[in-house]
Amino acid sequence: MTRPARTIATGIGFVLATCGFAVVGYKSAGWGWVDSFYMVVITVFGVGYGEVNDLSERPGLRLFTAAVILVCTTSGLYLIGGVVQALAEGQVNHLLGRRRMTKGIERLTDHTIVCGYGRVGKILCDELSEAGTPFVIVDNDESRLAPAEEAGLLVVLGDATVEETLIAAGVMRARTLATVLPDDALNVFITLTACGVSPAVRVIARAENPASEKKLRRSGADRVVLPARIGAGKIAALITRPSAEDLLTHAESRADLRDELARIGLKMNEFTLEPGSDLVGATLSEVEAAGGIGFLVVALHRHAADGGAAEEVLRRPSGDSILAAGDALIVLGYDAALPTLARKAKTEHGMVYRGTRSS
Repeated sequence: MTRPARTIATGIGFVLATCGFAVVGYKSAGWGWVDSFYMVVITVFGVGYGEVNDLSERPGLRLFTAAVILVCTTSGLYLIGGVVQALAEGQVNHLLGRRRMTKGIERLTDHTIVCGYGRVGKILCDELSEAGTPFVIVDNDESRLAPAEEAGLLVVLGDATVEETLIAAGVMRARTLATVLPDDALNVFITLTACGVSPAVRVIARAENPASEKKLRRSGADRVVLPARIGAGKIAALITRPSAEDLLTHAESRADLRDELARIGLKMNEFTLEPGSDLVGATLSEVEAAGGIGFLVVALHRHAADGGAAEEVLRRPSGDSILAAGDALIVLGYDAALPTLARKAKTEHGMVYRGTRSS
């Protein structure tokens, strides 16, 4: 129990004990229970009514009444002091916490903004925390943000469709914004607002209705995730390929698939081909043949000719697929073989590796 809480509890205890003792005292003087209780009430709260019974001939009872007034007044002041202290400390701590949180957000760069701290938002934040990725939560429901704030997470209370709210969350310095509200229309508005304030931010949007995917992409979303579609695909995989899916699920539950691969010396990396790369114009077969048994291309992200967002993901790319600048290779390989592929993928301007340019 905090010190203000102890003060309040002690004050209440003294007031109740004094009032009870006073009622018993008046009753012992020959008054009825009702008259005794009434006398205590008008005495303690200073209402100003006259005594229930004449005390002019009973100096001892007058002294008793004076003692009741002094003790109850002192206890009351003690109780009020505890209440004021609790309110003051709570407000100061709240203001200091807000100040520290604001300073923490102002120092962030290349962070992620999570719009919506509902069921999906909480899961996403847990994953980001586990991965060590800095993030800020934006929500307009204070009751949802309270647990996150108590856990030490950075939060912004406000409407994510309002520019000022996203600016307070550091959208100008953020790398990614994920809008995961269950309302597709709000996700569209948040995407429009974010892209309007910071065109460089990468937007990942949640969609409940498949028809909303095109609207979100036209609004500026780089990726659109449909949880229902993912869930249905997972269930279908468990039905059609139970052994493989159980293996993946088991790996994720114990640590992460990457950790499992690392134990046998394998890594899964992504390389984006820049103009001038040695791999531009080559076929997948030639790339894999040059790597021998060192790596395997498991997926190919095809990008638009103008360098825009990826148009499609080929999970079983054909060997005669010709690579172009902007394509991204998802490669599974041994540690020793991947640096060779990395050198071929980069240009004199540097290689893009998982969104980060190396020198």
